[in-house]
Amino acid sequence: MIRPENRNYAFSGQLIQGLIDSGLRHVCLCPGSRSTPLSISFARRKEVKTWVHLDERSAGFFALGIARGIKQPVAVVTTSGTAAANVLPAVIEARLSNVPLVVITADRPQEIVDWGSNQTIWQSRLYGNHIKWASDLPVPEPDMEMLHYARAMGSRAYATALGSPCGPVHLNI
Repeated sequence: MIRPENRNYAFSGQLIQGLIDSGLRHVCLCPGSRSTPLSISFARRKEVKTWVHLDERSAGFFALGIARGIKQPVAVVTTSGTAAANVLPAVIEARLSNVPLVVITADRPQEIVDWGSNQTIWQSRLYGNHIKWASDLPVPEPDMEMLHYARAMGSRAYATALGSPCGPVHLNI
């Protein structure tokens, strides 16, 4: 068992545990500073095959292809801003063809959005009605209740993506 370095790694680890416990076996990672705790936490897990992509649009369609082939949810992890927006075409395709995807986007804390920073967009409900379900997760706190919540959200995301009809879900962290 790896001891988490900080609250972000602890939260990411529990979210990922919920996904793994539910059956997640593939994730497409798109490197970025905000998504580093998610990427490293996924890379540490032997149960999940990690696929690294530098282009988010390509990652989205790669994940879509795997999910279509195995008929199970595949996760896509991106950093904030337009990186998250580049997954939209794959999300639309997943919704229209009933393919289960779990899109996880790293985001800035709400209190620093809309202050003129580069690459800052409103990521809440970014994919509109092209997803089955979305959730904006809170800023991680180092307590057991928050860690249980993170794990439960991972399980819920997987189950919702796989539920009939299958389709994409979005966790904005």
